[in-house]
Amino acid sequence: MTSAVLKRSSYSAMRSVAGALAIGGSSKLRAYAAVAAGTDIVSAAPNVSLQKARSWDEGVSSKFSTTPLKDIFKDKKVVIFGLPGAYTGVCSQQHVPSYKNNIDKLKAKGIDSVICVAVNDPYALNGWAEKLQAKDAIEFYGDFDGSFHKALELDKDLSVALLGPRSHRWSAYVVDGKVKAFNLEEAPSDFKVSGADVILGQI
Repeated sequence: MTSAVLKRSSYSAMRSVAGALAIGGSSKLRAYAAVAAGTDIVSAAPNVSLQKARSWDEGVSSKFSTTPLKDIFKDKKVVIFGLPGAYTGVCSQQHVPSYKNNIDKLKAKGIDSVICVAVNDPYALNGWAEKLQAKDAIEFYGDFDGSFHKALELDKDLSVALLGPRSHRWSAYVVDGKVKAFNLEEAPSDFKVSGADVILGQI
């Protein structure tokens, strides 16, 4: 993903909500999204399901089944991160590798699953995950119509980079559906607060 192009589409918010809470919970700093520390992520996106990454044949054999959010988060400690799209630069070179390379540290902290979600179909995500050799460490889910990110107000128009409707770059630590820490990058091309190194310090 071309940094110079995406920086022109940057939004004006700050954006590590967990960081703000850690320094005293500033009322001057708010999340420009419907999700923040304390949010019930399942209630915030009611009736939304995600699509687990798989091959086309697996999709057919599963009758194109989807996974309700409650099945992903209920009674689990989950680290979830969202990114603009499969096969793009920062996502491929930094974001996913940061979690893949730290999976043992995350599991040692009691994390049940690490999830990557993107506004892609599950088949493209599956091919990308296999290319990155990350499927053994990370669960990949498609948000094919963007409904999950729209519900959380994390959707982003990246038409400037020929990507169309996508999402912001973000991460969260979620326990039994409740967001404990949330980080939002200032621009989709940034990689400052949404990586595994930051979330490890928030668990």
